[in-house]
Amino acid sequence: MPSDSGRGPAGGRAVVIGGSLTGMLAAAALATTMAEVTVVERYAVPDGPEPRQGVPQARHAHLLWSGGIRAVEQLLPGVTERLLAAGARRIAVPADLVMLTSGGWLTRFPEHQFFLSCSRDLLDWVLRDLTAARPAVRVLPATSALRPHGTAARISGVVVGGAGVGGGAERVLEADLVVDASGRASATPRWLEALGLPAVRTQVVDSGLGYATRLFRAPAGTEDFPVVNIQADPRQPVPGLNGTLLPIEGGRWVVTLSGTRGGRPTADPGSFEAFARGLRHPVIGELIARAEPLTDVTLSHSTVNQRRLYEKMPAWPEGLVVVGDALATYNPLYGHGMSVAAHHALALRDETRRRPGPGLARRVQTAAARALTAAWTMASSQDLRYPGAEGEPPGPAEAVMSRYTDRVMFTATHRAAVGRALFDVMSLSSPQNALVRPDVLASALAPVRFVPLPRPPFTAAELDALSDPPARP
Repeated sequence: MPSDSGRGPAGGRAVVIGGSLTGMLAAAALATTMAEVTVVERYAVPDGPEPRQGVPQARHAHLLWSGGIRAVEQLLPGVTERLLAAGARRIAVPADLVMLTSGGWLTRFPEHQFFLSCSRDLLDWVLRDLTAARPAVRVLPATSALRPHGTAARISGVVVGGAGVGGGAERVLEADLVVDASGRASATPRWLEALGLPAVRTQVVDSGLGYATRLFRAPAGTEDFPVVNIQADPRQPVPGLNGTLLPIEGGRWVVTLSGTRGGRPTADPGSFEAFARGLRHPVIGELIARAEPLTDVTLSHSTVNQRRLYEKMPAWPEGLVVVGDALATYNPLYGHGMSVAAHHALALRDETRRRPGPGLARRVQTAAARALTAAWTMASSQDLRYPGAEGEPPGPAEAVMSRYTDRVMFTATHRAAVGRALFDVMSLSSPQNALVRPDVLASALAPVRFVPLPRPPFTAAELDALSDPPARP
């Protein structure tokens, strides 16, 4: 597919609400089809890879799966090279993973898929910088979107106000298309009801997950260390405890620990290492005992899976599209939010190119719903299995699929072909039905003749890098 030049056509104006990763990707998509794209951002925008207000989850572990990276590359060619040059890590999956799944330790087969690992600040800055360089794009920082301009039949702009560039008194930004990329706190449900439209139907699955993150200086010699991930076993009737150690730029480790209802971590720095040692294997706790803490503990409970079914609304206004977390949010443990947002931006670009005009907004919402289905199913179906989880109970078909998924997870630990299918789906590179291909079914359901790996599969070189005494008691 030819790369985008960044130049819009002769006409058309769009307004994107929200200058987050999702908003910038949406703006990049529209810059190829619109002459003017205005991004309305509530907060000030930093000039570099610095913290940005309005991203409360930025301190936690983030990753961008290969399926999402390929989508971003179509919108912003060269973004991967730019991120790697700034220090991001390319993690080969599963070769660069030391992972304890519900089925056991994962064999480190050669690369099937990959993801990029870096701080959220770096990722946001690179995408923002590349998008803002497009001639069609302008960003209005410190400016709030107050309400839509238009009717229940058609949205024709946004009423904005604030202290930023072009802010101040209320005014209308006229637009042929308004894109809500404002995140999980999106005001669109209230706006639609104020216009006389029915309430949107919403699905919610809440495992009660809480997570805590701390940043560490990686010990000398561990700059190329693998990602370490300890997953809960949802088959056990206990709170699900998880941990991830993610190497990022600057010789640092981001360590995120989490627990479902009844097993949440706290913000107490003194208990962080103990919680990590209490996972299904203590390896993350053992590793951070050798590392220098750089920050206090950041805590969050914003982990509810929530999906707004805009595509099923009986009536939908022309000129309005909702994408990213404003449309659906997922348990962050699965790392899908940013990759889904990239696919939403691709759908926005493709639909506006293919057939602009009447029905465009409805078509984009339908395409966005399709793009999020796999991530939603993976997150919600697993979260419903933990004690105290809230949400609609799974039906017989979902229960059968959960048992089959357990079998796939186990088989993937020692059969490369099944692992490839699993990571193709997890990385959003293939649809979910890849897990039920005849070859995968046959392998997953075949008799087991395998001795599970007894310990974390570190290489000899990785163990040597950890042979020095701990950095602290």
